[in-house]
Amino acid sequence: MVCWPSVTETPIADIEFMRAAIAEAQAAATRGEVPIGAVVVAENRIVGRGGNRTITDCDPCAHAEIVALREAAKAAGNYRLLGTTLYVTIEPCAMCAGAMVQARVARLVYGADEAKGGAVRSCFSMLDHPQLNHRVEVASGVLREEAVALLQNFFAARR
Repeated sequence: MVCWPSVTETPIADIEFMRAAIAEAQAAATRGEVPIGAVVVAENRIVGRGGNRTITDCDPCAHAEIVALREAAKAAGNYRLLGTTLYVTIEPCAMCAGAMVQARVARLVYGADEAKGGAVRSCFSMLDHPQLNHRVEVASGVLREEAVALLQNFFAARR
């Protein structure tokens, strides 16, 4: 008898790439940044990676997603990142969701929801807004517990 995976099972590649995003988040925490990490994947390989750098770069736009998207765009030689997937540990904010639309990212995979500013599902639904000319496929909850633990441990150590 053949056993097919359930439709709700997380693909192994999503787990592996999310682990890479978590590694970027851990590196950000080491720098004293809020531990959020991201990687951009094209054709099953990482083409951009980043962790939060807002403090390090003194740049309010240096979120993990933006850092990773910039690196991927430079690698591609094009600001359009057609067919890519962005993996990020926490639900993106409005700025990062907007950048994904502008870059034409095909798919977003994130770990944990962000109740105070998430622009994918929690506070806003930017990636599937009917007036936008591009939609991004979304999968959430991948390695959620690890992503949440990184943030909780980071902020607990600061209290």
